[in-house]
Amino acid sequence: MRDHSRSEQAVGFLLGLVGEEAAARVRARTGLPGPESRAAAERRLTRAWAWARRLPSSVVLWILENDDPKLNALVWHHADIDAGLRRALARGVPFGPGRTGSLLTARFRPGEEPEVPESYVRHGLVGALRAVTSMNEGRAAASMVVTRADWHTVAEADGERPLPGYARWALSVRPDCPPSVRAGFGSHAKFTHRLRTAGVLESPARYATSYAPAVEVLEVLAMGHLLFPARLPEAEDALRPLVHDHLGDREDAWTALAQKMETFPGTAPELLITAGAAA
Repeated sequence: MRDHSRSEQAVGFLLGLVGEEAAARVRARTGLPGPESRAAAERRLTRAWAWARRLPSSVVLWILENDDPKLNALVWHHADIDAGLRRALARGVPFGPGRTGSLLTARFRPGEEPEVPESYVRHGLVGALRAVTSMNEGRAAASMVVTRADWHTVAEADGERPLPGYARWALSVRPDCPPSVRAGFGSHAKFTHRLRTAGVLESPARYATSYAPAVEVLEVLAMGHLLFPARLPEAEDALRPLVHDHLGDREDAWTALAQKMETFPGTAPELLITAGAAA
């Protein structure tokens, strides 16, 4: 059986939201492919081109929350992650909620953990953050934050006396920054824009409904059962009502969806509405 194209993966993911019986009727009437095999999905995970797109940083974090050595290795080699997250990954810091201790994971490649400049080490974590005067310095100092204890130290220091703006900015755009710590840094419109630009999302529902193009988002969600199974239901719940309302088991609507999928520039909700209206 051949591997599905990304459009077929995307359509298949949405078909999975209408229920097995309705999906089977749609497939029988339209000739749309059936569900992709798990083996085909796992093969795709190991291919560098599957990681070529720039995933929002929060999506990468959701993958790391599995604390799966194989997935961690794929993220290490193929995903674009900042120095602090890479350092935490190299040291075996767990990302899953509530997990403690150190993961039993071998170094991915000797010497590849990003180094902290000696001047920052001399200042210590809080001292380095307080000395920040530029965004580059902010990123370098923020990369020293590795463990949950480090984040606690950051929160205490900022509570005692606000950290410099560039330091706060660099810390807040880390996808692993705890929400409680990030909330202490501010919530004005410019701050929110910076987070979105950095790919920091408050939920999988936001990713499913507000990112474009739809085919790329849905292709990633189609792999969600392997990449972030604990987070996937939130994305499915956000899209399911739209799929039912605009497509249901209407053959013409699903045909229109499949025809538009590859080239549609907007978000998944916009695609569903457009396909339903076209039918």
